[in-house]
Amino acid sequence: MRADFARLGPNQTVREAIRTARAAPPEGRIIYFYVLDEEDRLVGVVPTRRLLLSEDAILIRDIMVQRVVAIPSSATVLDACEFFLLHRLLAFPVVDAERGMLGVVDVDLYTNELADLDRREDLDDLFQLIGVHYQETQSRSAVASFASRFPWLIANIAGGIVAAFLSGLFQAELEQAVALAMFIPVVLALAESVSIQSVSIALQRLHGRRPTVAGLLRDIRNESATGFLLGGASASTVAVVALTWLGQGPVVLALLGGITGGVVAAAIIGVSIPNGLRLLSREPQVAAGPISLAATDMVTLTVYLCLARWLLSVPTP
Repeated sequence: MRADFARLGPNQTVREAIRTARAAPPEGRIIYFYVLDEEDRLVGVVPTRRLLLSEDAILIRDIMVQRVVAIPSSATVLDACEFFLLHRLLAFPVVDAERGMLGVVDVDLYTNELADLDRREDLDDLFQLIGVHYQETQSRSAVASFASRFPWLIANIAGGIVAAFLSGLFQAELEQAVALAMFIPVVLALAESVSIQSVSIALQRLHGRRPTVAGLLRDIRNESATGFLLGGASASTVAVVALTWLGQGPVVLALLGGITGGVVAAAIIGVSIPNGLRLLSREPQVAAGPISLAATDMVTLTVYLCLARWLLSVPTP
């Protein structure tokens, strides 16, 4: 609250009140004039327009609004914001238990709190994509932070172990064409990027509505088309580099198909998991990011290495 406000006495005339306001104006802006008795208790409020348009000789007590909506000093910021919603006024006086006036809160408090709330919600959405609540990152306890964050790392650990296992299954192909292993990081990075983009888009679309099967199928179709274009463009860029650098046809073709197929799969996974969790009445924000990334890694690596195995087994003419 602001402790400086425009105060008047009930026995002042309008002329005296305006003269007083000019002689000792408050530091902040004036929205309402508050009428206090000799013991600084709030007895009324005068809107600025009414004060300026009233006759000079009229007493303040005759033009003031006696039924004043005031906020108790024990109220929280949330309570004050509810006052702005309920009463639609631009400012409220803050009073103690004896109606003694302590200060004023104006509409700036409400708008600033809304902006801060919106910022916190956006941050929380961002953090939840990687399996963390924004509020929990403010914890000073390392143990508490560990307990809230480690469970979601298990999804990444499981995905990494499965990816290593898959690489082992294709050891012969990786030894035959070492370049396949050299490009695994870029293949996975592209798919993961598209996956998290799709998760973000899906979470935004889920705000305030429940998904339907028909809507999910439509989103999958749209994301698949977008993923194909993104994957094709990315794969072509990487393939040109690989062809110029290494000149190995099977590796280039594996990159073209692996990146394109992996990105399409990543887009489908990214949009499906948040919607699927919500359809199962589960909250998707925290779980969607880690699960989608782990699933994307496994599917993309499988597509890439299976295609490479097939291409390397094709006889060279």
